[in-house]
Amino acid sequence: MSQKNPNYLRWQVPEYRVPQRSQTWYIFAGIFIFLCIFFSLFTISKWKLQFLGYRSNFLFILIIVLSAVIMYLYEKQPAAMVEVELGSEGVKIGENFYDYDEIKNFCVLYKPKQSIKQLYFEFKRPTKQRLSLPLRRMDALTVRNFLVRYLDEDLERTNNPLSEQLTKLLKL
Repeated sequence: MSQKNPNYLRWQVPEYRVPQRSQTWYIFAGIFIFLCIFFSLFTISKWKLQFLGYRSNFLFILIIVLSAVIMYLYEKQPAAMVEVELGSEGVKIGENFYDYDEIKNFCVLYKPKQSIKQLYFEFKRPTKQRLSLPLRRMDALTVRNFLVRYLDEDLERTNNPLSEQLTKLLKL
């Protein structure tokens, strides 16, 4: 559901993207996890396999296992819908509010043939990550015309960021 008003734009987006993964993806992920754990415990020295013992990388094993469990748990529950509101003061996403003073620029990517319809916000602080929002049923031109009144537009961005392309390719 989307609402249009001269003072604000409002629509809903999923809290996070859940990629469609095939059985082959899970097989390769399992092999990757096994290899990471295996080489955290063993090394190859002079063409012989050696157990690392107390020098094993147990922290890396813990990180790999926790990451796999978290990904599995997130996949099993549906993403909640979050309301996005663009107003005259800033951007509200669910309970989070971002003032336009914090945002450096925005970009609306609309490529119907590639099924790309995204809104990006770059923040002034380099430590704050880029904000990416799907436009879903919102008109890309309406969103662009609304935001151009408050923010600079990034006209140089013509494709999804590399990080998003890799995330989509690897189905993470």
